[in-house]
Parts: sequence; C-alpha cells; structure tokens
Amino acid sequence: MRTLPTPAFAPLDAGAAEAPLPVWDLSDLYAGPDDPKLAADLDRTEADAAAFEARLAGKLGGLTGDALAAAIAEYEVLWERLGRVTSYAGLLFSSDAQNPENGRFYQTMQERVTTISSRMLFFTLEINRLEDAALETKVKGSAALAHWQSWLRDLRVFRPHQLSDEVEKLLHEKEVAGASAWNRLFDETIANMKVPVDGEELTVSAALNRLSDRDRDVRAAAAKGVSAAFGERVRLFSLVTNTLAKDKEIDDKWRHYPRPGSYRNRANMVEDEVVDALVSAVTSNYARLSHRYYLMKAKWLGLPKMQHWDRNAPLPDEDDRRIPWPEAVERVLTSYAAFSPELSAIGKRFFDKPWIDAALRPGKASGAFAHPTVPSAHPYLLLNYHGKQRDVMTLAHELGHGVHQILAGAQGYLLSSTPLTLAETASVFGEMLTFRAVLDAETDPRARRTMLAGKVEDMLNTVVRQIAFYRFETLLHDERRKGEVSSERIGELWMQVQTESLGPAFEFTPDYAVYWAYIPHFIHTPFYVYAYAFGDCLVNALYGVYRDGSVPDFEAKYLDMLRAGGTKRHKELLAPFGLNAADPAFWNKGLDVISGFIDEIERADG
Repeated sequence: MRTLPTPAFAPLDAGAAEAPLPVWDLSDLYAGPDDPKLAADLDRTEADAAAFEARLAGKLGGLTGDALAAAIAEYEVLWERLGRVTSYAGLLFSSDAQNPENGRFYQTMQERVTTISSRMLFFTLEINRLEDAALETKVKGSAALAHWQSWLRDLRVFRPHQLSDEVEKLLHEKEVAGASAWNRLFDETIANMKVPVDGEELTVSAALNRLSDRDRDVRAAAAKGVSAAFGERVRLFSLVTNTLAKDKEIDDKWRHYPRPGSYRNRANMVEDEVVDALVSAVTSNYARLSHRYYLMKAKWLGLPKMQHWDRNAPLPDEDDRRIPWPEAVERVLTSYAAFSPELSAIGKRFFDKPWIDAALRPGKASGAFAHPTVPSAHPYLLLNYHGKQRDVMTLAHELGHGVHQILAGAQGYLLSSTPLTLAETASVFGEMLTFRAVLDAETDPRARRTMLAGKVEDMLNTVVRQIAFYRFETLLHDERRKGEVSSERIGELWMQVQTESLGPAFEFTPDYAVYWAYIPHFIHTPFYVYAYAFGDCLVNALYGVYRDGSVPDFEAKYLDMLRAGGTKRHKELLAPFGLNAADPAFWNKGLDVISGFIDEIERADG
C-alpha cells in the first residue's frame, strides 16, 4: 500500500472579510466583439479557406504522403482560428445570456464560421473516400503523415456513415438554423427564467442550490418553485426536446446508425458493447448502491419516506459552514500538490490569472464547465460558487479538466481533443484527490462518516443518476421514433427511471415529473451523460491502483496519459496501469469502491 501524504488544511479566519469571487477576462481571446483582430481573423480565414478549397478539392488522392500531411497541418491552422472565434462567442454568451447583444453576436459568429468552414468540408469527406490500402501506403511512406495517424484513424470511424458531399454540405450549413438554434432557445429561456420561492424571484441556479439547504421547508419551497417555473414552460421544453430528437432520428437514419446512442459512442471512440456493459453493471447494482444508501439517509433524517427535495439534503451532523473561496482554492491546490507538484503548479495558473468565472449573477450559465478554447490560448472555467462542500468538489473537478486541457494542448488543435469518456478522467481524479486528502486529515469518526456519506452521494449522482439519465434518453429517443411524445409521457418516463434508480426510500410527488426539463446535456449533447459514469468508474479503478502502489512511476504515467490528448484510445491509455475497460469485470471494480464506502458507513452507523 502506498503511503500518501496528508495535507494540512487551515480554515480561514471566520471574521475576515471575504474576497470577491473571480470573474474571467476573455481578452486573451479577443478584446471585445468589435475587436479588429476578430474581424481580421475571420476575413483572413475566409480567404485562406477559399484558396485551400480551390487548390486541393478533388486532388487528395494524387497527393504524396508528405503533401497530404502539409495539407492537414494547414487545415488545423484554419480550424484553430475558427475555434478561437467560436470559443470567445460561446464564453461571452455563457457570461450573460440575458444580454440580447451577446445572443446576437453568438448567432452571427456561428453563422459566419459555418459559412467559412463549408469551404473546408470537402477535406475530411475526400480523405474518407480514399481506400484503406491507398491511405496506408501514403502513411508508410511519410513520417510527416504518420504524425497524423491517430487523427486519420478517428476520422475514418465515421466513414461508413458519411453521405454525399452535397448532402453533407447542406446539413452543415443548415445546422445554424436547426439544432444550434434550438440550443440557443433553450439556453436563453433558462437564463431568463425566474423561479418563485417564498416571495422571492430566483435564478434557476439559485433555486436549485436551495435543494441542498439544511431547512426542509426551504428545500420544499425551492422544489415547488422549480416545478412551477418549469411546469409553466413544459410545452416549450417538450417542443425543443421533441424537435431535437426528431432531427437526430433523421440524421441517424440517413447515416445508418443502428440506434440513437451509436453516434455518441463513435465520437467517444468506444464500442457500443462497452457502453452496454457499463449500463448493465450500474443498473444491476442499484440495490446495493443507491437503494441501500438512501434507506440509511432516510433513517438519519428521521423520515419514513424521502421526497425528491431530500435527496441532496445535508446530513444532521454535516458541517454546513460556508467555505470561503480562498479556502476552497487552498484545499484543491494542496490536494493536487500532494499527488503531483507539476499538476498543482499548472492548476495554480488558473487562479493567478483571470481564467475562472465563479461569481453569482443573473443571466450567467448555470452549473459548471471547463472550455479548452484553442491550444494557442488556454482553457477557461465557469462555476457558480455558493460556498458548499459540493462546490469545492466542483472546483476540483473543473480544475482537473483545465489541467488536462493544458497538458493535452501540446498535441495541437486536431490531436488534443479527448473523447468525452476519457475527458472525465482528470476531473474525477482531481475530485478524488481532494476528497481523500480532506478525509485522511480528519480524525473525528463522526465527521469522517459524514464526509464519506457526502462522497457517496456525489458518486451516486455521478454514476447512478447519470446512467438513469442515459436510460431516460434511450427510452425517450426510442419512443420519439414512433411519433411526437407528449410532455405528460416524457414526465412518465422520467419518473420511471428515477423510481428505478433511487429506490424504495423515495415517494415522488407528481410535480417532480417536469425536472427532466432543466438538464442541458439532453439538449446540447445527447447521450453525453454516461461519460460521467464511465469516468467515475474508470477513476475508481485507476485510483485503486495508485493507492495500492502496484504500478511504479504512477504519477509520470498518469501525466503521460493526460498529455496524450486524443492520440490514444482507452485500451492504450489504461494498459500501463493494468486496466481494461472492455473487460466486464472492470466496471464492477469501480462500483465496488462505492459499495465499500457504503459498507464503511454502515459499520460506523452500527
């Protein structure tokens, strides 16, 4: 067993004035929407893309390997410039979606980038029309082209699903008036919503935050407010959901994807069967995980049955002291440093520079994310920091993404992008580092039990809840293929998966049936959600290897895994650690970690 250092955490003076929460500065991308550099980048890229198309369209088959490699490098430069523009526009919109100018600018940039990138669409389509033997000959004869081999490998995963050039170009250009427009409608609707709670009008983020308040009456009032606000708009959210599901069905039919989730699995570079094994492992373990834990929680709360607003209720012994931002930063960076000084040093850059937006304000996107932008710049983190323990873990999570994105960025724009399943590795590992450091520093048995329970809840939210979301999406998309699904029926599917996954400790009120409507992943990235469970179970197994010390030079191998970006698949990345996600037993190793924590709580509770 590896002996791990135990960081010391010093709470800040409760009487000290609290520093304001950080707000990001996007000027490393552009100084503003009217920045002359932005207009110049667009004009230059438009001209270069037109020249790129005129010079190369229809001619890739005749290029040498070196010439094709040079063309890919040129293609990467064009896309990096466009990526900078779309990143800036998207982050500005996330900062304040209530500002109509931000929405207008975001849409205008999407349209302009789509027009420019249409000139470049031929490139990947034509590469995929090359026969395997011809492309292999080019790669073998060119060291420069071999550099791009992993990108070519991943591109050709979509070869069987590729349509004619004309159809591909039509679908590409119509995207801004199709799925992207419905995404924007969803975002602006959420950003402008006011949730009535006890005479106040709260943002959606603020109302959802009250669902973890210590006072049950406060939680119940917030839950009713959220239900009322989304219930009033449920027809709109049903229309958005039905339209996007139908849009996806049409696309899937033309591209011959066998089922609704298949495109996402291809994009994640993971086989359908691996995802099926994950889903099967989690659903078959509902009883020993979520069902068992929530029955204990109901007992701790003194409730014969819990309502949905009790799911994230603080435990009776939980320390609900507000954790000031500087203390949260210190906890996370100290925990990172105990594992890897290099990891912590990279993470510190996010706090030394204005790369994080944690402030609470109307119009700001809810939740949290890390945006990689482009390798020539740096990632940005968005959080809504309320000062709770979960917010500290969210910071650890998003910082893991940010550090991963910086390390992978050295691969360049085309090779740095990591499939969603692996993108969650560094974030969940960062959470685990922070949790274990805080837990190991705690000596009070009662406090340790409470901390373990909090971690179990986070893991259940990441694994069980996200797989339930995946099941909901699967049922919804399958049913949508028979016709439009009513809002009532969508609610029934939601209640079905919630009842199955959370178990007999809960008694769901009918107004919970609209809670599917606030989940942005269903809208922005269908079937994304299983990636969280994939990442959590993967990290549980990975962290177990780290803790038992069975892999020499673990830190170096872990950092190499992050630096690989998208150049390797999950089998190659996990091989140095003796792990294989294709093995059905692999997922049970990850779930055993959660069950083991619950076992420890039961022993302490007894």
